[in-house]
Amino acid sequence: MIYAFDGHTPKIGTGTYVSETAIVIGNVKIGDNCYIGHGAILRGDYGRIEIGSETAVEEGVIIHIRPEGLSKIGNRVTFGHGAIIHSDDIADWAVIGMGAIVSLGAKVGAKSIVAEGSVVKQNQVIPENVVVAGNPAKVVRELEDKDIKMWTWGKQVYVDLAAKYLKIGMQRIPD
Repeated sequence: MIYAFDGHTPKIGTGTYVSETAIVIGNVKIGDNCYIGHGAILRGDYGRIEIGSETAVEEGVIIHIRPEGLSKIGNRVTFGHGAIIHSDDIADWAVIGMGAIVSLGAKVGAKSIVAEGSVVKQNQVIPENVVVAGNPAKVVRELEDKDIKMWTWGKQVYVDLAAKYLKIGMQRIPD
């Protein structure tokens, strides 16, 4: 469901799939060829959310920002199921694992991976090309070729899935 709020109407890019069970409110701009999964909530009610192209917001993800803030999310970012995002900046190709939390004012560098269940604390800055894990999230290693290969494939899965949903749709089964 897409809702205008307080004079702002979400802008959805070409080829982007937004599930009918997702909630997108207000000052939200979503790029092209993105996947916004079932039960995701993007709240641009008192801040602004900008999502680049080919980004996957998987099921149950919540993205919100502080009043008057901007949550800038890059291209080909992946948000795993159930992640909670209140950050200022998540750069291109980043991966936020399932159930991870990225708190207010936090920044995640390009191509970095925040492991499942990790907590990036308020105003914490994660550098580029690293894998972080834990609470608080700490660098556990540098990004490796195997990570790039796996996530290049994983990101394309959701670009293709968005296109498939738009092409064939879902068919509701009557009760």
